[in-house]
Amino acid sequence: MSRIVVVITLVAMLALVNVSIWSKERHLAQGDTVYLELAPVDPRSLMQGDYMTLRFAIADDLQQAHSLDPALSDKRVFDGAFVAQLDDNRVAHFSRLASNDAKSLAEDEIIITYRVRNKRVKFATNAYFFKEGTGQEFTSAEYGQFRVNDVGEPLLTALYDKDLVKLGDSDRLD
Repeated sequence: MSRIVVVITLVAMLALVNVSIWSKERHLAQGDTVYLELAPVDPRSLMQGDYMTLRFAIADDLQQAHSLDPALSDKRVFDGAFVAQLDDNRVAHFSRLASNDAKSLAEDEIIITYRVRNKRVKFATNAYFFKEGTGQEFTSAEYGQFRVNDVGEPLLTALYDKDLVKLGDSDRLD
């Protein structure tokens, strides 16, 4: 009987992992392309290999919006969403915090989710890992390219320079 429980548990875990992988692959393939301006910091970690810590400029706009909203100004931990206006290059610019009326977006707007931890705004990731020894290729990074799904969840796919030219491996997703 205990073997059956172990096998069923293992099969269920493998199914959940595969559904999660399928979901992320679908997100990357079908998500809207959006660029967020970034400010790279600390280009190397001896324990984790080569990576770049990322801080997104739009986080400053969100911090300011939170400080003006009494319901959010003292919260240290929460999840939220904002409306971004996309320019002709699909670079996101903060428009407003998302509310219940966010279903009525303009054609050049998109909802992007974020989380706040210890009063710091975080997006899908705060680090970008790259092959050891290729860090120099990413020193000119000024934008992170994200794929945003229909519920606003962003996934970082690549880094780009000031002219929106992709940096690093050519075999990464665009």
